[in-house]
Amino acid sequence: MKKIVFLLAFAFVISSHTYAQLPNNPEYPAVDNFVKKLGPLTGFNVAVIADTLTRTLTDKKDKARAIFYWIANNIALDPKAIKMNDKRKILPEEVAAARKTTPLGFSLLVQEMCSWAKIRCLSVDGYVKNFPEDINNKADEINHSWNVVQLGQSPEEWFYVDAAKASGYLDKKQSVFTKYFTSEYFFAEKSLFNLDHFPDNNAWQLGSGGPKSIAAFYALPVISNASYEYGLQKPVPLNGMIKTKSKNAVTFGFNYNGRPISSIDLLIGDAKKQPKPEPMNFTANGPTVSFSYKFKSEDSYPVRVMVDGKELVSYFVEVTE
Repeated sequence: MKKIVFLLAFAFVISSHTYAQLPNNPEYPAVDNFVKKLGPLTGFNVAVIADTLTRTLTDKKDKARAIFYWIANNIALDPKAIKMNDKRKILPEEVAAARKTTPLGFSLLVQEMCSWAKIRCLSVDGYVKNFPEDINNKADEINHSWNVVQLGQSPEEWFYVDAAKASGYLDKKQSVFTKYFTSEYFFAEKSLFNLDHFPDNNAWQLGSGGPKSIAAFYALPVISNASYEYGLQKPVPLNGMIKTKSKNAVTFGFNYNGRPISSIDLLIGDAKKQPKPEPMNFTANGPTVSFSYKFKSEDSYPVRVMVDGKELVSYFVEVTE
């Protein structure tokens, strides 16, 4: 036991720099800073890691946050395994050792660590859309997994956690992983999460107002990580496929959490070709932002709404004369 304590202390000292540049969610500064200082806890099994993360915490939400924060910042998405739909190395001990896995591996690790911390947590399989070309194009099989966490007995006390998406994202070819921590995937806002995820079992669609079918889900626009940072609500249009004429203006809009917005741009066309951002003249009325745009090119192409340089939501547009 003394050896384990010594090793944990050693990991604490040499590894705290790993998290030096990571952002904090203002709701959880103490928990996040505590986990940062623990570092990657390399070489320990799942039980020891879970105990180290949660032993000194008393509140179940803080324990769940510590588990989420550590996993999202120490485990990476594995492009090769995801591309091949490899379901082999997804068990928690294997994931903790390899430090990379599929979304299912993420969710099973969250579930296992929560179990060690005596928090009820389930893994949920389902669907997500990642690119505008996915709109109205249902995946052939389940393509994502996340968790639901229970803190009380009422339906309102179940919460969403997606450590895989919180860890970062893959490129369109699913060959390159980019680390990008998104804090808000912890206890994510339910109505926004429901625009971004569709469970294989409808019982795990928390809250209200989510799509009622897989077809309805795939008809929605693509929700990006920044939508959680800005608290996106009520995106307009709500249809991901926009059909318009070159002489007609399309109105865009959304509600958000009020954090300052200095610029809104549209990226029109394939992101690989690095289209030039087109600045929008937008109006902000309280929590509501709106702007309009006339698409000039008669063709079909993806359109991304960028807020302060971050992709918020994306559509696929068909323009005719």
